[in-house]
Amino acid sequence: MKQIDRLESLGLYDARVPRYTSYPTAPVFSPAVGATQQAQALAELDPADPVSVYFHIPFCERLCWFCACRTQGTQTLAPVEAYIATLERELTLLADVLPKGLRMGRMHWGGGTPTILPPALIHRLARAVKAVIPPVEGYEFSVEIDPMMVDAEKIAALATEGMTRASIGIQDFDPLVQQAIGRPQPFEDTRKCVDMLRAAGIGSLNADLVYGLPHQDAARLDDTVSKVLDLAPDRIALFGYAHVPWMAKRQKLIDQSVLPGDKDRHALAAQAGARFRAAGFDAIGIDHFARPADGLAEAAHTGHLRRNFQGYVDDTCPTRIGLGASSISRLPTGYIQNASATPAYVQRIEAGELAGGRGHVMSDDDLLRAAAIERIMCDFALDLAALAPFGPAAQALLPVMAEVAQRYGDLVTLDGTRLAIHPEGRALTRIIASAFDAYTDTGARYSQAS
Repeated sequence: MKQIDRLESLGLYDARVPRYTSYPTAPVFSPAVGATQQAQALAELDPADPVSVYFHIPFCERLCWFCACRTQGTQTLAPVEAYIATLERELTLLADVLPKGLRMGRMHWGGGTPTILPPALIHRLARAVKAVIPPVEGYEFSVEIDPMMVDAEKIAALATEGMTRASIGIQDFDPLVQQAIGRPQPFEDTRKCVDMLRAAGIGSLNADLVYGLPHQDAARLDDTVSKVLDLAPDRIALFGYAHVPWMAKRQKLIDQSVLPGDKDRHALAAQAGARFRAAGFDAIGIDHFARPADGLAEAAHTGHLRRNFQGYVDDTCPTRIGLGASSISRLPTGYIQNASATPAYVQRIEAGELAGGRGHVMSDDDLLRAAAIERIMCDFALDLAALAPFGPAAQALLPVMAEVAQRYGDLVTLDGTRLAIHPEGRALTRIIASAFDAYTDTGARYSQAS
């Protein structure tokens, strides 16, 4: 049996499993956990530990058809300005509950399109959060950039406020693919954006790509990869397109008949990954790449790589505070997600309440399994020695590890209390991680594992 056929027999194409950017995953969250628990957990934070802060900017001038993020279109700045005012009010509410002396170690602006903000609103939002949670010296500030929605003035404003990393949305440079996903973006415009970022002193650039898009084939993707390498990014995220039209209605605009088949999709990911490695990038987890000197690669080599809703990160802050509609906070007690719909989020904040609409309080078993799944996703290995803080409870995972070893045979190794996934089996990592998931019967529909 060919290796790819063996992977297929183990569920590579058929399995529908989470991406495990959290554990438990969002479908487990309950409306029984909301603003009350949010306020209590925030008040109990240890000010000695810097926190990460995430802002969700849900607005876009163009709604890309492939995107499954919570976004909304606008052709004017009026709703954007109103939203920034609501974020400022949310920060005021946070200031009332956060412990004094809390500091910010990381900040990320995601979307949507954060670069829809003009310079004045960039300064206004950045200064508002710094007034409530001052940054530590040397903090990192990353922003998702749409090259079609940015100019030198916006980049200068972001640089002035301390942006250290830009994450550039690309997906694919082929015109036919771009037309099929509703995202025209000439290479020349992206090149201009990169040049402006470098000129502004932004030291780290990340490029976001997607495989499995309509009309993508080996030649088209190879050309895109060549162009991306010409831009000389420091990090690359290579995500698999998740066709989930039941969740993202705009994906119904994509012609499903021109999506690559399962084997072609897998081959595209392997092809791009091989080129990035040949170009000197280290492979990070299941879908990221980084220059050897980049912090992400260093975290992977030292066992400090983390995984959250942004994908793979080198962020070691134990707490992540999410602001804005649908934003998710990771607090010591668990997860809290703000009201997902922007009007509902605004209504809660305007009423003088925190916006937490649903969440999950972590049990001891949740914390144990979350740590195990994160290590599998980050290291392709699980060593119970690393779970020593959980005490004897960690031994409860040994039967699961034994089941994985029996099912996957020589694709994995179980040596005492250490399970490792071999390189030839790493395409199954999400499926293997799901063996440690205690909430697989939620009825949620996920994307394919390949």
